[in-house]
Amino acid sequence: MFGFFESEETKRLKSHLTNLGALARIDGHLDPSEVKYIVAIGKKNGMKASEVRDLIATVKDVNPQLPTNDSERFDQIYDLVEMMLADGIVDENEMDFCINMAAKLGFKKTIVGVLVRKISMGVKDGQARDIIKQDAQAFLNY
Repeated sequence: MFGFFESEETKRLKSHLTNLGALARIDGHLDPSEVKYIVAIGKKNGMKASEVRDLIATVKDVNPQLPTNDSERFDQIYDLVEMMLADGIVDENEMDFCINMAAKLGFKKTIVGVLVRKISMGVKDGQARDIIKQDAQAFLNY
């Protein structure tokens, strides 16, 4: 899936966008607000909108490229949770996917449900990403 000459950073970004694409499709359809959100993340990280759309159009199975540090892990699960909330409907399958992805990203299985819910509540309450991250770091004792 990923090119031989791509940097590790590019591979991580594409893996992250693929994870987001898989989450967006888990409820059976790809909502335009979800696509817009994924494209915005890709563009923020230097990808063209068409590249991001092509990437998520071919999403089948998720095989994540794991982040190398706790901050990157948090950022990825945060983006997944924010994606889950993008269409205003939280499907139980989406919540389960986020919890499973948090475990795959290296968070302890005993706390992933609480972590995903804390991020979800922070986003819904309009808290800034940095504040939610600080609260999560205190909770996780990185």
